[in-house]
Amino acid sequence: MKKIVSILVLVLGLIVASCGDSNHKREGKPKVLVFSKTVGWQHKSIPAGIAAIQKLGVEQGFEVDSTKNSELFNEENLKQYSAIIFLSTTLNVLDAKQEAAFERYIQAGGGFVGVHAAADTEYDWGWYTKLVGAQFRSHPKGTPEADFIVTDKNFGATEFFTDSVWHRSDEIYNYNKLNPDVHVVMTVDESTYEGGTNGDYHPFAWYHEFDGGRAFYTGAGHTDETFSEDLFLKHLLGGINYAIGKNEVLDYSKATTQIPPDVDRFTKKQLSVGEFFEPTEMAVLPNNDVLIAQRRGQIALYSDATQELKEIASLDVYYKTLNTKGVNAEEGLMGLQKDPDFATNNWIYLYYSPTGDKWVNRLSRFQYKDGVFDLASEQVILDVDSQREICCHTGGSIAFGPDKLLYLSTGDNSTPFNEKGVKYVSNGFAPLNDIPGHEQYDVRRASGNTNDLRGKIIRLKINEDGSYDIPTGNLFAEGTEKTRPEIYTMGHRNPYRISVDQKNSALYWGEVGPDAREDKLDTRGPRGYDEMNRATEAGNFGWPLFIADNKPYVDYDYETGESGITFDPEKPINDSKNNTGLRELPPAKGAYIYYPYVDSKEFPEVGSGGRNAMAGPTYYSDLYPNGGGLPSYFDGKTIIYDWMRGWMKAVTFFDDGTFNKMEPFASDIKVNSLIDMEMGPNGRVYLLEYGSGWFTQNENSALSYIEYNGGNRPPVIDDMIVDHTSGKLPLTVNAKVDAKDREDDAISYVWNLGDGETKETSEPQISHTFATAGEYRISVEVKDAQGDATMSDVISVVAGNSRPEVAISLNEGTAIFEKGVPVKYEVKATDADGDVIDPENIFVSVDYLESFDEQNMSLGHQQVSAAVMGKALTQGMDCKTCHKEASPSIGPNYKAVADKYKNDKKAKSYLQKKIVAGGGGVWGEVVMPAHPNITQDETRQVVEYIMSLADTGEKVKSLPASGSIVPKPTKDDKVMVITASYTDKGQEGTIPLTGMKTVVLKEKGADKPE
Repeated sequence: MKKIVSILVLVLGLIVASCGDSNHKREGKPKVLVFSKTVGWQHKSIPAGIAAIQKLGVEQGFEVDSTKNSELFNEENLKQYSAIIFLSTTLNVLDAKQEAAFERYIQAGGGFVGVHAAADTEYDWGWYTKLVGAQFRSHPKGTPEADFIVTDKNFGATEFFTDSVWHRSDEIYNYNKLNPDVHVVMTVDESTYEGGTNGDYHPFAWYHEFDGGRAFYTGAGHTDETFSEDLFLKHLLGGINYAIGKNEVLDYSKATTQIPPDVDRFTKKQLSVGEFFEPTEMAVLPNNDVLIAQRRGQIALYSDATQELKEIASLDVYYKTLNTKGVNAEEGLMGLQKDPDFATNNWIYLYYSPTGDKWVNRLSRFQYKDGVFDLASEQVILDVDSQREICCHTGGSIAFGPDKLLYLSTGDNSTPFNEKGVKYVSNGFAPLNDIPGHEQYDVRRASGNTNDLRGKIIRLKINEDGSYDIPTGNLFAEGTEKTRPEIYTMGHRNPYRISVDQKNSALYWGEVGPDAREDKLDTRGPRGYDEMNRATEAGNFGWPLFIADNKPYVDYDYETGESGITFDPEKPINDSKNNTGLRELPPAKGAYIYYPYVDSKEFPEVGSGGRNAMAGPTYYSDLYPNGGGLPSYFDGKTIIYDWMRGWMKAVTFFDDGTFNKMEPFASDIKVNSLIDMEMGPNGRVYLLEYGSGWFTQNENSALSYIEYNGGNRPPVIDDMIVDHTSGKLPLTVNAKVDAKDREDDAISYVWNLGDGETKETSEPQISHTFATAGEYRISVEVKDAQGDATMSDVISVVAGNSRPEVAISLNEGTAIFEKGVPVKYEVKATDADGDVIDPENIFVSVDYLESFDEQNMSLGHQQVSAAVMGKALTQGMDCKTCHKEASPSIGPNYKAVADKYKNDKKAKSYLQKKIVAGGGGVWGEVVMPAHPNITQDETRQVVEYIMSLADTGEKVKSLPASGSIVPKPTKDDKVMVITASYTDKGQEGTIPLTGMKTVVLKEKGADKPE
């Protein structure tokens, strides 16, 4: 009987197992998706590759879809595929949501095949680098012949080879970041061709299980001919079959990556705007009050209860040079932070520059209680020697770790600009001048000096009486000769804002980098980079001997101009005459993110332009009541930001602390020179914005916090159209709004017709008649079923006066122009109200452009002057951070620039080049950032705006209403734009109206304007 029961159990188990397998097996043929989007180099072999894979599918029994559309990377679409093939994709091809969807696909059991340039893809996404198995580094020219060595014949992509050597030609990649966990099945013998850099072990094809899925990569596939090679096709098919695996239904219950929240769920709630004068650092108190330090010594309090800002203390600080003209000292009140036990001990820590003959920056703490900041309660903790009357780099950020250790950042206190009147200068590279009397140009005396507290992040254990002890694990043990035990990390230039992870004590900081625009690796070193850094233990982070990922500088003799040795990051040597510390420094550590002025291939997310890297907090929802102000998606992510570029990013690290990826954080929120970011006790992310100008009070300085809406969102209005915006009485207008609700709720419309009447409709349109002359402002409020609403823009309607119409006639209806060949034109204006046309009110102008956006014309866009467009550009770029129109800032105001160059015929060309290339020295020590991505048209418009501010006594005159224009374009101008306008005198009870017309002519022989 027992045997019968056992047999029944066994049979039942087999039946259940069999049913389980059939439930997990996909129905029908396996399906693969070939993805071939490129953002960088586009391989000509991609079509041949797609066709070859489609042919393999027909022959081998799997279906093939192909696309360049990254929007298809969503869960609903991806789950139908057994494998995804990245066919010579290049650079960043997926956004943050698409990356998350692909990670979930692999975690659910999906398969991946990477072909050739798939390794030249997604450099700033560490997960993808591990999945594909390596990153492209370089390749020799052409497609050299080489021996490819089959190292494992027990795999589908190599089992058919009869010989262990596959001799062929291809473009052969050299690789970085090879994943040591992959199983290599083929290598390339570098001795058989020129240009290999991976050495004796140069992997070429591999496979591995990764994060729940399967991945295969081959470096072959560069040429069309590759996809007709029988052996390569078998090689590729073996990899595809491995990625398809058992063709099982994906199990998304195993996926751990979350999909990022929609960016429109984030808003900025402003608490105080325009009231700050150079804010530097803030501390959010347990009751949600905020203390704000301002560089000139003032401490402000924002009261959460009264929602008011007021000054509560003022320190006497050194904040400007006293005896040196033309130098912007950056000292003052630089840092502020609350004690971890502030609720019970009321200590507030400040880092500031006390006035007097003692040149130091001081870390002290003060009592603050019940709105009273007691300056007399000061306990001095630490003085950091500082050379004054020079610029720059102060650091000054204060943070506490979960173990209540205090961290303080200090800058290198060195001048990054070229020294005047000497032959050999730094030129934006590391300042290494140790000639006696030139100490401010030698950073090795500070950042590279183990016996100096400048250019460091200091870590202290603060005792109850205000003294400090040295924590275990700092860089140098107490008593070590020629060192300071307070140092936790060294080799910093200007670690301006730091933060500490409140769970694991990881230290984060942004490093503001030097200004060299190009590499001079043999003579000086690399170009300038800003850095994002992370430390989980004490270390040397390189400056001034190294930068970025340990790119080395070259020793330089400032007396002879001769270059010396290239510094070694494994054994850095500080042989400066000004060094009072150890000669041999700890090995250097590289940054996890680094970026120059121009676009970065390694980190394309960061953009280009001016740089100023900052580190914000690491978020954990379980540290705050009700889960905090952000969704759990951001748990464990560190927020970083750039003061100049205006972005915020969320950074994810692997469990071992290495960089995984960065993604936009609250990217719809605009910030104006964000200088500090801090978590409040309720989980809100607070923002402190310095504002657009330097060394001044800014109207757009602000204290705010980020609010996340995880629930219902109000409707979105895409557009509102009114068919008539002027006309005779009675005037009937039809208005229509294009709106949608993001949660698909029913929506209603409340129309404000500007005459005191409102109407509610269930349809997105309305008709209304105005019987009385006047100007009426029409708008609509769109509401969803939850009661949340959005207000449209206002459209002005003038009833009782018709807008004049303007026509431009050209000789023979021409649509082209030729330099020097007259273009005859005639402008006529008509008025539907029957008014006599006044010729004095006709204005005609001509402009020349490199191109013209005809789509904007079809939308009713009217060409305005280059000067007006240029002003708008300066407000949208980072120019506003350093320059203002007429008032002072860190850089010259625009009017001063205009007056300086108003009589210089070459000024416009010079200034255009200056905007693109950047540079300094004309207006003192200020360095203007490069703008490599700005177009020639845009630089021309910016310069036209600036030069229009000069007082030349000239007024813009109109061309006559009819006549001839002799085209005078510059070399690059391909488009001629004639603009005409006419303004009527208005009717009784109404305002005057202007009609405008623009015609566009392309240069003879030029392509059609874009």
